[in-house]
Amino acid sequence: MKKEDLCIVFMGTPDFAVPSLEILLKNNYSIVGVITAPDKPAGRGLQLHESPIKKFALEHNLFLMQPTNLKDEIFLQQLSSLNANLQIVVAFRMLPQVVWQMPLLGTFNLHGSLLPQYRGAAPINWAVINGETETGVTTFFLQHEIDTGKVIHQATCSIHENETAGNIHDKLMLIGANLVLKTVTNIVSESIVAVEQNQITTKQALRTAPKISKQDCSIDWKNNCAAIYNKVRGLNPFPTAWAEFANAHNETISVKLFECKKEIIAHTLIAGTMVTDNKLFLKVACNDGFIEIVKLQLAGKKSMSTLEFLRGFQFKTEWFAKESQK
Repeated sequence: MKKEDLCIVFMGTPDFAVPSLEILLKNNYSIVGVITAPDKPAGRGLQLHESPIKKFALEHNLFLMQPTNLKDEIFLQQLSSLNANLQIVVAFRMLPQVVWQMPLLGTFNLHGSLLPQYRGAAPINWAVINGETETGVTTFFLQHEIDTGKVIHQATCSIHENETAGNIHDKLMLIGANLVLKTVTNIVSESIVAVEQNQITTKQALRTAPKISKQDCSIDWKNNCAAIYNKVRGLNPFPTAWAEFANAHNETISVKLFECKKEIIAHTLIAGTMVTDNKLFLKVACNDGFIEIVKLQLAGKKSMSTLEFLRGFQFKTEWFAKESQK
């Protein structure tokens, strides 16, 4: 088909989706509509917050829709009236069949993993939490079961030991945009050869990437250093790992952990024991060594370095991670 005959509806919400929409515009593809989430109240004043995709669409005078119900008849009529022959989904929500089956050329999604690995809502977080050294992005055609459609293209990305989920998010955001462009270009040239996911061989058992719960963010100091270290960086910057510490007088503090170091060394301390000079360092004993806390946040406060924290908080008695006292 000719490039000028392609009409695209783009669906997305967060920052992750913006480069994909931007690269299509820069390459002169016709975006006949953009669909994003409704504005949501945020911040102390609960003012309505516009999604990054909405802001981008308005800045570039793109036709915008923000449906609350993707099965609403009025929305479906509006969507159909755009006469799009391709839909692209990047970090949006689950689509009903009536939506993803609408365009002649189908609907494809950009997913933040090398499918079939890490199907689900939080592939970047779980890849880092599980200590993976490689991940990537996948474009695939939507079908009934989530994240199971035929794979179009994939691109890989290394995960270094000190990288956080935030670092990987930013890398995949740009790699993914280029993969979206490649996919659209190949759809125009009719050179797509989509592959069933059950035909893709993997080196290890399949892992999933469900939505992160509050309990998933809790630190268990009885784990080994690597597991704790990976969890902290895999939840940075959001939703963030957390732990509670308590002393013999039942005084408790709750902290979010943004950055740490691992020290693998034999010791005889109970897992969860805190070791500090109340000036320069704060360590917590775990199964096979210590986790040194580098950056943390108290409830209601801004994130701070351990040095800043210890200037205002002193551990005068022996403290333990709360989980270790059960």
